[in-house]
Amino acid sequence: MSNKKLPENLHLDTLAVRAAVDKSQYGENSEALYLTSSFVQPDAATAARRFANEEEGYIYSRFTNPTVTSMEQRLAAMEGTEACIGTSSGMAAILLMCMGLLKSGDHVICSQSVFGSTIKLIGSEFGKFGVESTFVSQTDVAEWRAAIKPNTRLLFAETPTNPLTEICDIRALADIAHAAGALLAVDNCFCSPALQQPVKLGADLIIHSGTKYLDGQGRVIAGAICGTRQLIDDKLVPIMRSAGMTLSAFNAWVVLKGLETLSIRMQAQSANALALATWLEAQPGVARVYYPGLESHPQYALAMRQQTINGQGCGGAVLSFDVNGSDVESARKNAFHVIDSTQVCSITANLGDTKTTITHPATTSHGRLSEAQRQAAGIGQGLIRVAAGLEHIDDLKADLRRGLDGLGRLK
Repeated sequence: MSNKKLPENLHLDTLAVRAAVDKSQYGENSEALYLTSSFVQPDAATAARRFANEEEGYIYSRFTNPTVTSMEQRLAAMEGTEACIGTSSGMAAILLMCMGLLKSGDHVICSQSVFGSTIKLIGSEFGKFGVESTFVSQTDVAEWRAAIKPNTRLLFAETPTNPLTEICDIRALADIAHAAGALLAVDNCFCSPALQQPVKLGADLIIHSGTKYLDGQGRVIAGAICGTRQLIDDKLVPIMRSAGMTLSAFNAWVVLKGLETLSIRMQAQSANALALATWLEAQPGVARVYYPGLESHPQYALAMRQQTINGQGCGGAVLSFDVNGSDVESARKNAFHVIDSTQVCSITANLGDTKTTITHPATTSHGRLSEAQRQAAGIGQGLIRVAAGLEHIDDLKADLRRGLDGLGRLK
């Protein structure tokens, strides 16, 4: 059957529901789910050409599957990049990127405020194989510039960070990287392309944990890397073919469907997060709120330039706050009390769900870091992270008030 060719310059919301591989001969309106490990070849000569990358065609679902390709095409279109490669998880995406771009003797500069597992992977695991790393302040451009070495090959940041929502200046970091002959990779997990397209600010590679907002309902584990066709095909696809950090067709299909509602979810959840952050700033049990949509945030102006939805600055759907505590032990006790008092929020370290989630970063997402690493990242024992969902805002306030109001009675 014939397939309509999409016109140029479509809006993101249109691409989110239309970008995909061509329909099959059956003309399905919803993209097909291809649950197959391999694909039958018409003859031995065609099989030989396809395995040798001389002819396009699906071969084996470890590295070629139409459902995964649909997800990759859609996400690339939304991020404004030439290509995308799906992976089994967000951490698998970072692993694939590092394996494809780095070798022994190379140097990586990374924000010290990134996700705890990212710090472990780059700083510890790749260190075993001779890759050098330097961790710097997320927000101090001068530190990034000073950390450049002749062997620097990659700068890596996530913005906003998990969990303190620090914002890096993507354009400034891209300029530093490119002046040194290095690449800039940006983890866009918190914002998604609905709020931020780092490639437009000079980033070379975009990392995603599709587990979060791309899926949007906490159903599957997935990851992706977006970038130029040359980087994806020449540097990353060969590693995927050999090592197999493979995104399953089913998980790709779930993310593909999630992308269709990404913008409207992000808009609604970001509105809830802003309302919640504003309310928390006025609560006596709260020492500080971290949310890019608040004017009190140190990088508020930068966030409003880099993160937009429908032309308006947007803080995203994740916020954190410190509860009061006279010392480390009392701060942790108070944080646990607030978390354990919730009856609506889900106590889980995942985020990006339509259900609001709440967690204690120091003992969950960043629990494997040393205390020195946590202190460098600004993660104290009184810190609580909330990823706002789609519940009614009054119910979310009441859920947190239950624990906050009881802090004065704790001894």
